[in-house]
Amino acid sequence: MENIQQKQSIPLLGDNFPNMKVQTTHGVMELPKAFAGKWFILFSHPADFTPVCTTEFVAFQNRYKKFKELNCELIGLSVDQVFSHIKWEEWINEKLQVDIQFPIIADTGAFAETLGLIHPGKGTNTVRAVFVVDDKAKIRVILYYPQELGRNIDEILRIVEAIQIADKSNVAMPANWPNNEIVKDHVIVPPATDIKTAKERLEKAKAGEIECYDWWLCHKKV
Repeated sequence: MENIQQKQSIPLLGDNFPNMKVQTTHGVMELPKAFAGKWFILFSHPADFTPVCTTEFVAFQNRYKKFKELNCELIGLSVDQVFSHIKWEEWINEKLQVDIQFPIIADTGAFAETLGLIHPGKGTNTVRAVFVVDDKAKIRVILYYPQELGRNIDEILRIVEAIQIADKSNVAMPANWPNNEIVKDHVIVPPATDIKTAKERLEKAKAGEIECYDWWLCHKKV
């Protein structure tokens, strides 16, 4: 029982990203130190030279500039040797004319185990996981996908932008932001937690400072 509990002790939301020295296609890196002061996305893929993973890497690279504009870096991972990563990058460049510019971790399996990325019942294959880590090295979002489902990279980009706005403006983000069916591109004002604040919300709405459906559902333009 003790061994099972230790194996399941993987990082959770709000935890510090674990310190680890890793071999990558850009040389040895220390995480999260290598991205100090930046956000980063660590995403794992089942294996090199696989079709779904190839489409994902092209999609990540095509949006790499947008991630960097959000002060966010990318780093991939799979339990493959660095030689395999390099050869796969060369194949993508030659066949698809896309130059993968972000590093890929060549994991022995130890880092994947630490993050809970080994796919149950599938040997050393890693799941399609995504860790969104902020500029203070805190894990903010964790996503897991089955092997047969490729990720929506635009959604991962939206996640980073939305959390950064939420942090900066002390607001919450509605479903499908910035294209919400109710409040469109507005953000949600945190609900009032006392009677005084609830009344103030409605007064602010009358003054045009915010918009409210009720005191507990208010929104505004960022």
